Amino acid sequence: MTEAETITTVMRALADPTRRAVFERIANADEITVAELTRSSNVTQGAISQHVKTLKQAGLVSERPEGRNVYYRAQPAGLEPLADWMSHYGVFWRERFADLRDLLKEIDP
Repeated sequence: MTEAETITTVMRALADPTRRAVFERIANADEITVAELTRSSNVTQGAISQHVKTLKQAGLVSERPEGRNVYYRAQPAGLEPLADWMSHYGVFWRERFADLRDLLKEIDP
């Protein structure tokens, strides 16, 4: 997968508010099962499973099977392509805001 495809996959995975909430719950837990994610949500177990599957395909979540349970854990490295992309544009916008500030000082000293 190219870097652009990876960024797109991560953005799409996190674009859904429910999926983003699931990711945040996984990230805030050491490890968590789908059953535990379902217990404190208004979403069905099937829907939670689909959201976790999408997060896993995007590289944001890993799984560890143990007996009849599967434990999920956040993979911070999965966010790196998105963070790098945002960092690039952060520099771009900081420069533009500095230029705007200078222009406004010229117009109205």
